Amino acid sequence: MLKSVVKTMAAIGLVAGLAGGAHAEVNTVRIAKQYGLGYLPLTMMEEQQLFEKHAKAEGIDLKVEWLRFSSGSGMNEALLSGNLDFAGGGVGPLLTIWGKTQSNYKVRGVATLNAMPLYLVTTNPNVKTIKDFTEKDKIGLPAVKVSIQAITLQMAAEKLFGPEQSHKLDPFTVSMSHPDAMAAMLGGHSEVDAHFGSAPFQDLELRDPKAHRVLNSYDVLGGPHTFNSVWATTKFVEANPKVMKAFLGALEEAMANIKADPAKAAAIWVKAENSKLPVADAEKIIRDPVNEWTTTPKKVTTYLDYMNRAGLVTAKAKSWKDIYFPGIHGANGS
Repeated sequence: MLKSVVKTMAAIGLVAGLAGGAHAEVNTVRIAKQYGLGYLPLTMMEEQQLFEKHAKAEGIDLKVEWLRFSSGSGMNEALLSGNLDFAGGGVGPLLTIWGKTQSNYKVRGVATLNAMPLYLVTTNPNVKTIKDFTEKDKIGLPAVKVSIQAITLQMAAEKLFGPEQSHKLDPFTVSMSHPDAMAAMLGGHSEVDAHFGSAPFQDLELRDPKAHRVLNSYDVLGGPHTFNSVWATTKFVEANPKVMKAFLGALEEAMANIKADPAKAAAIWVKAENSKLPVADAEKIIRDPVNEWTTTPKKVTTYLDYMNRAGLVTAKAKSWKDIYFPGIHGANGS
């Protein structure tokens, strides 16, 4: 009798062990994005429930929670603390966390959202180039020293002032969300008289007769470059292959929908963001050839090369494929 019970318990234990070994994929996913038209593909995914649609095709009833952050550094903290699954932000925060997690979380990019120029705009009539900024000026950007805007400004300073002077303008920068920086600069009642932003904020700012453009990131990088990417931890990606397939499928469908009907995409974004930007103006930005809606990385390694030189990231990559997960390795990236 005792032997029979032991055998039964052993069998139950074996079944339980097998069940425990079969890892079920998550059914709730948390995605973070920031402010601006650069996140249009994610907005399309959210509003059209594309992620849920593609997950359903993989046999998963997925719940998607959308979160909002004002900078990539905050998202990185949430990602590493387990409070976030996908982070959406600029190249700077992606490369920073990629470099810092090589030996543990192994964070890598999932895909890019676009290639878009970033404009440094000011209302100070005396500032024609970045060499004209003084301690009296303050430049609002998402996060000092680490945001893609901050990194681009450092690269521009390195070109103008020399290799040892890349951080020359860092003391003039302050961390602010794009909406706050735009309001502060155009309001004229703040020490912030410049904003290194993104679409549509930079486009709205340049309509003000007081404002003018000082710098274009495409000039600094020597051509179109990735603005936003989505990234995740290796643990999450490897544990959820169907979810990852669904995410990439949803993102590609979002890209296709944007290209097929820019007017509809503009209307969706304006409504979702409760933006004051007219739909026609949003559509114009979406259609602008300088803005590319693509999952393919562009000049990401150019950013990394600078961050390596500046000591901001110690890890090095042989190619962009070292920075992104295999899901997009078929692309002709850089």
